[in-house]
Amino acid sequence: MGAIFTSPGRTVTAGVVLLILIVVVVGLATGSMTKINHDWATFIMRWLHVMSGVLWIGLLWYLNFVQVPTMPTIQPVESRTAITKYIAPSVLFYFRYAALATVITGLLLAWMQFYLVEALTLQKGKVMIGIGMWMALIMAFNVWFIIWPNQQKILGLVEATAEQKAAAAKPALYASRFNTMFSIGMLYCMVAQQNATV
Repeated sequence: MGAIFTSPGRTVTAGVVLLILIVVVVGLATGSMTKINHDWATFIMRWLHVMSGVLWIGLLWYLNFVQVPTMPTIQPVESRTAITKYIAPSVLFYFRYAALATVITGLLLAWMQFYLVEALTLQKGKVMIGIGMWMALIMAFNVWFIIWPNQQKILGLVEATAEQKAAAAKPALYASRFNTMFSIGMLYCMVAQQNATV
């Protein structure tokens, strides 16, 4: 059992196997084995969308509420290298690809449920989900085109002078804080759509 928990890959694999077992056992016990059809595919896409979103927003909040505020308090200053050299690049990898996966699965889900155009054009009945989608698209843009390029300079992943690194700090921080601010309304819009009449 311990071998499962020594590797994130094995842990995730075990989680997927556990999920499959739950679905099969519940399906057999209730006599309602899931049929692979459009409804099932839509459900799986929604699940993937939620999983991606949890990773993305979880890392966004980790960065803004834990890592960034804690960095200046780490003493001696040389100890900060462990975060900037090893932890931050790994976090930012999962952060940006979770953002991409969230957007792709969300757009696919809206397309599969036949409301993609209505949501993106904020038509009646899809205003809340549409606003949430636009907020998520803006946030994903910030991740890939403002936060990540600037973080690459700050972390020394690309060549940058000391001045360029210093100049990159403010746009990266402000875009990340903007995304944190937007995430509150975006999550509300996504969840509220089921009860929305606009």
